[in-house]
Formats: sequence, structure tokens, C-alpha cells
Amino acid sequence: MITIDAQVHAYERNHPGRPWAAVLHGPPEVTGSDMVAAMDAVGVDGALLVSPFTMYRYDASYAIAVHAAHPGRFALIKPVDPTDPAVADTIADWAATDGAVAIRIMMTRGVSADAADPGINRVLAAAARHSLPVNLLCWGRLEQVAQLAARNPGTMLVIDHLGLQQPFEPPPPAEPFAELAEVLKLAAFDNVVIKITGACTLSHEPFPYNDLWDPLGRIFDAFGFERCMWGTDWTRAVALLTYAQGVQAFRVADRLSDSDRAVLMGGTLQHVYDWTPIMR
Repeated sequence: MITIDAQVHAYERNHPGRPWAAVLHGPPEVTGSDMVAAMDAVGVDGALLVSPFTMYRYDASYAIAVHAAHPGRFALIKPVDPTDPAVADTIADWAATDGAVAIRIMMTRGVSADAADPGINRVLAAAARHSLPVNLLCWGRLEQVAQLAARNPGTMLVIDHLGLQQPFEPPPPAEPFAELAEVLKLAAFDNVVIKITGACTLSHEPFPYNDLWDPLGRIFDAFGFERCMWGTDWTRAVALLTYAQGVQAFRVADRLSDSDRAVLMGGTLQHVYDWTPIMR
């Protein structure tokens, strides 16, 4: 079984050559080599490396450098700015970048809440032209996402982190799945898939987080495993669990058959992003 993490981050320490815009919760540094070592320790074959918006905004240069240093282990996702009139050119350039498989919109970061917003729809149209899925950080915006999915049926939309707000440090929210009904409505759109990333940070129980499996089961039933992708959202989750726990919780879960686990922990991702890691 190929195991692929649907979201990890890597970053250098803050320095003048590549300064941080702000501070992300997590260690002071998690280099590409650090991330590879963590993956190797628990048998994760590859990962989607998402350039961290908090630190680098729309500059994906460090992610590109990590990809070059560790060929075959990472595919790349970059945030784009829907308010930029030249964003379609940015997307075209990104589509031609070695290792690039998707773009991302941070919909909680001052982005219009209007589903008819021309900037957002410009991004979705450009992504479709280049066969790039669009990852959406969209907690609190799920109705808007439904409208965007209906307006852009040819664009693959990927819901980050279950579509739910997740914590950076303990404790988890009192009602972490309060918006689950709104998440499940998105399953009606064939062009929407969902990332089960960071799910363990929502648990009120210790490893192996048994209280997650009823709400996650509702997501699996609504979307089907072929539209669900496991991942850790490492390093955002570092204050709540270890990387090994984020992996092993899904490996030991008796609620998953071996075939479902294979689809959830790598199979769907290979299909959605048209990418498979190459171990050397």
C-alpha cells in the first residue's frame, strides 16, 4: 500500500534571505530533510508539500527547493491571490513548474465571501484550463463553496481540513463537528473532494482518538472513500500529537477495511492530483 500524506509544510528558520511574513504555530524550523526523516520513520512514501501562507504568503520558492532536493517525495501546492488581476498568468506559470499539482485559496484571509466574485472565479477557471485542482481553506464559508462548485463544474475543488476550523494548540473545540451537516452537503457536487487532514486535532480522547470515527464515518459515507484523502497537516498539528500518531491512528483503526485504508491513505490522492511518489 502506498501511503501519501495529503498535507505537510516545510520551512526554514526566519532569515533575511527569505523572511517570514508572520509566525506559524510549530517548531522554529522544519526543513525538507526533517520532513522526509519524519515520513521515513513511519513509512509514509510521499506527501503534498503546501507552501505555508502564514510565513511565505504567495512565495513558493522554499517548497520548490525542497522538491528539487528530494526528488519523487513531494508534490507542490501554492497559495494564489484571487485579488491579483494577473492571477491567471501566475497559475499558468505554476502549472509549468516541476512538481506543481494544485493551487490553494485561503478563503479566511480577506477573500470575498461572494460566490460571484470575479477574482475567485478567475482562479477557478484558470485552474481548470491547466487541469489543476484548487484546494480551499474554507471553514465558515461552506455555503459559498457549494455555490462555487455549482458555478464551476469543470474545476476540481478540494476541501482542506474537513472544512472545519481546527486548533493550533490544546484544547480542541468543545463541539468540533458542529458544522458537519454543512460539510456533508458538499458531497452532492461531483467536483468536490475532501481532505481528512488534521482530523486528530479535533479529538477529545487520547490516541487512537476513537471519538473521531462516528463523525468521520458520516463523511466517508457521504463522499465515498474515492473522494476522501487522509493527511496530517504537519506541522500545524505539532502541539496536539506526534507525526507518528497522526499516521498510526488511521492504520490501526478497525473501522477501516484494508481496501478502504488504501484508497483513503493514498489511492484517492493519486487520482485527484495525478501524482505518485517515487522512492529512491
